[in-house]
Amino acid sequence: MNGPIKPAGASRVVVPSSSPQRLLDFLCQRFSRIPAPLWQQRLQQGKVLDAQLQPLMADSVCHAGQVIYYFRELAHEVEVPFVEHVLFENEQLLVIDKPHFLAVSPVGGYVEQTVLRRLQTRFELPELTPVHRLDRLTAGVLLLCKTAQHRDTYQALFRQQQVVKEYEALAAPLPQLSLPHIRRSRMQADAQHFFRSCEVAGEANSETRIDVLHQHAHHWHYRLQPTSGRKHQLRVHMAALGAPIIGDDFYPQPLRRAADDFSQPLQLLARRLAFTDPLSGHPLTFVSLRELVLPASIAAE
Repeated sequence: MNGPIKPAGASRVVVPSSSPQRLLDFLCQRFSRIPAPLWQQRLQQGKVLDAQLQPLMADSVCHAGQVIYYFRELAHEVEVPFVEHVLFENEQLLVIDKPHFLAVSPVGGYVEQTVLRRLQTRFELPELTPVHRLDRLTAGVLLLCKTAQHRDTYQALFRQQQVVKEYEALAAPLPQLSLPHIRRSRMQADAQHFFRSCEVAGEANSETRIDVLHQHAHHWHYRLQPTSGRKHQLRVHMAALGAPIIGDDFYPQPLRRAADDFSQPLQLLARRLAFTDPLSGHPLTFVSLRELVLPASIAAE
């Protein structure tokens, strides 16, 4: 990959078409809820960078189209009381078993309470970066790369669909469905809810193989194998079939959940990842040790 890579854990903003202006003025206008003294502090601490990853000064002049990276901080951040466990480590990779409710990278109301910040601090790995996506509410196997120089090599495996991904989920029974079932659909961002995805008419760009591991009276234990990697793909596909994954507060309809409400985890687990290491040529397989367990309030229904 040519050129600098976005620093791990940083947010990105592009200066819109406008007259050149002082960087501090732009940041205060663009993010009006953040006071100027806080931006001045971030600038002084080298937490605002240009496209070449060089620190910017408060009196710098920014221009239309300029890329700016910045590191967010939160005055009050809810602690996530669950711990990630290391499954594998070598010179290039760190593989963990992620718990439910822990975001992978800084987003929204989570900065320090994320996989990335925890592991960067714990292992002193400033270049550590997730190789693929895993939702905050999803638990299971997560692959991270330790060095910027190898990051794209491993990310290419996912882009080129050279990784075997296997998930498990608990959801309502689908007795009318002939299993295994292949769900194909066209997915795109939901225009009404920016954080969600939805199915629309058109040529399919997502595919999931759905099978059943165990059948229980009120729910089934499913195996889900996506061959594509659309945002929230498994959650959208299961909801569209009439069996939303238990604990899902996005699909079929978004629900409000308090930031410190950890009572009903999404019953979705990234069970297994398998691929051939592009550097060593060795086959690698990683399996989550976690189990899906219905919360007592749901199990008793």
